[in-house]
Amino acid sequence: MRKLFFPVLLIALVSCNQLKQEQISVNYPDTKKVDSVDVYFDQQVPDPYQWLEDDLSDETGEWVKKQNEATFGYLNQIPFKEKIKNRIEELADYEKVSAPVKHGDYYFFYKNDGLQNQYVLYKKQNLEDTAATVFLDPNTFSEDGTVTLNGTNFTKDGSLLAYLIAQGGSDWRKIIVRDVSTMELIGDTLVDVKFSGVAWKGNEGFYYSSYDKPKEGSELSGMTSQHKLFYHKLGTKQSDDKLIFGGEKQKRRYIGAELTEDEKYLIITAAVSTTGNELYIQDLSKPNSKITPVVKGFESDQYVIDNEGTRLLIYTNHEAPNFRLVEVDFSNPGIENWKDVIPETKDVLSVSIAGNNLFAKYMVDVQSKVLQYDYNGKLIREVELPSIGTSGSFSSREDELTLYYRFTSFTYPSTIFEYDIESGKSKLYWKPEIDFNPADYETEQVFYESKDGTKVPMFIVYKKGLKMNGENPTYLYGYGGFSASMTPYFSSSRLVWLENGGIYAQPNIRGGGEYGEEWHVAGTKMQKQNVFDDFIAAGEYLIENNYTSSDYLAIAGGSNGGLLVGAVMTQRPDLARVAFPAVGVLDMLKYHKFTSGAGWASDYGTANDSKEMFEYLLGYSPIHNVKEGVSYPATMITTGDHDDRVVPAHSFKFAAELQLKNVGDNPMLIRIETDGGHGGGTTTDQWIEAVADAYSFAFYNMGIKPIY
Repeated sequence: MRKLFFPVLLIALVSCNQLKQEQISVNYPDTKKVDSVDVYFDQQVPDPYQWLEDDLSDETGEWVKKQNEATFGYLNQIPFKEKIKNRIEELADYEKVSAPVKHGDYYFFYKNDGLQNQYVLYKKQNLEDTAATVFLDPNTFSEDGTVTLNGTNFTKDGSLLAYLIAQGGSDWRKIIVRDVSTMELIGDTLVDVKFSGVAWKGNEGFYYSSYDKPKEGSELSGMTSQHKLFYHKLGTKQSDDKLIFGGEKQKRRYIGAELTEDEKYLIITAAVSTTGNELYIQDLSKPNSKITPVVKGFESDQYVIDNEGTRLLIYTNHEAPNFRLVEVDFSNPGIENWKDVIPETKDVLSVSIAGNNLFAKYMVDVQSKVLQYDYNGKLIREVELPSIGTSGSFSSREDELTLYYRFTSFTYPSTIFEYDIESGKSKLYWKPEIDFNPADYETEQVFYESKDGTKVPMFIVYKKGLKMNGENPTYLYGYGGFSASMTPYFSSSRLVWLENGGIYAQPNIRGGGEYGEEWHVAGTKMQKQNVFDDFIAAGEYLIENNYTSSDYLAIAGGSNGGLLVGAVMTQRPDLARVAFPAVGVLDMLKYHKFTSGAGWASDYGTANDSKEMFEYLLGYSPIHNVKEGVSYPATMITTGDHDDRVVPAHSFKFAAELQLKNVGDNPMLIRIETDGGHGGGTTTDQWIEAVADAYSFAFYNMGIKPIY
């Protein structure tokens, strides 16, 4: 066992009080090394912690136990941790409600009374009713709250419900069907379902997708490469389900299915990676009709969003990096016949439908703008939003006259508005009651230069009156991948950071989708370094402009964002005082060999692609770039021992490398959620505990005493 002691820094404190000089000891478990070597293009690459990839072994389980003992032994000695936890709990204890959606004779909505582990699904006959009936309570699915509801799909008439559940955050699901009026179970529960929705065909059955389950012993880490689309007829055995698309004949990694609202067409999307998909359509009104290819190949994304008879409306970025909406007739649906309904603009477009209208949501410098069109692409009006921020849920059934949309920003708690589709008038439907005054806080958006001169936007949030003296604890959070856009959103737990004189910074780095496909591609494969450079430049901007300094900067990100943090802290260990790589992709030479990892190759490339790609990945792969004799930021890696998306071996091996090679006093901890996955399935209690641990760890290592 290695035993280190950590003196607390004597630096200026937010509360004007200083922490007592004390020491917290931490005992790192010994992590054995094995003689394991991988060979890429005649180059040998040692993998001494390869044994940690067997996440179900007793040996790995014992290692996890000892690491958690060391980590929680450290965290539980931070003197103010309980006070931070109590404050997070206070701020999180408010009612949270989703927008209502009508199915059949009832309106359904989710609600959390405050600190419930899972949201409860309610129903009521009309929206004027003050009382609602509990329809489905996931908190009753298991005693510990880790069996979660992961999707609901009603039949068109609202009489039947199929819903998906998961255990411990796993991506594997079960599908259960109930009669809405009686809650009677209908048929058998479907098992071993993954990356799937449910697409009902009348009340007779539904389409769903899955893979063959990995062999016993590798359920959490085995590769899942051939997705299959099935049709399940109610009342029959799952083993009798009909294969519709995929499998050996049509090898695709991801296959999805939907039906148009009139249930005339089955829409199939098929992909081999996270970017680009094929599009197929089947006319269900004609028995035994063939599946018609509309787009083959994976150079662009396209989705059918609605139809009027044989007229199809397709949302696509084909020859339009910022997306456009096109129309085509099913009789001749090829790309050469597509005609613009809503053309591409300089701003990224997404489209939804409600009440026989089109709602075009644009991202204008990462802020929402919504335009309402008719089905021929004629502009009706711009929707007046309540403020600058992020809007969503502009959708409803074709026969609805009203929709309910959500609006949020960093200082605007998520609020629901009722929108009259014909008049364009919005009115407040529901807002939360939180112990929080938005007027006390300020949000600014800046544009800074990255290493190559690219202008990158960043939101910066802080309490009004904060002195920019370089001593403010700053939480820099990023993602930068898979065309995901980091838009403004409200977080009650973030208030704890801001209340303590903290700054929250969120840069919109390349690899994301904030400026369309070109912005995304600029952060992929051989251009991935742009993502890290953008994030480093964000930290440097905050330091140069006196928001903070390296002694008070924490860098954080999850999943692909965990890779971001791992790469940045190994490339620039001097940049930040604290690092939080969460559920990260950290072994860039082997990520594609586990679960669905091969599907990320469009963003990363793989070590098997070419010698050049291998060398590029090796050059930034976090576990391969931890160096002897370097002092790394105080680090708390987080993962779940049942994460079957980004397998925990990434985090396990990174922790082992840091604990062995780091020099100096900074702790190198790994916090492993047992029976936890990639974030899903986390209970409210677990979430509060995890945030409290992170904030306490950051404040303690910055030498800051909270105000509570």
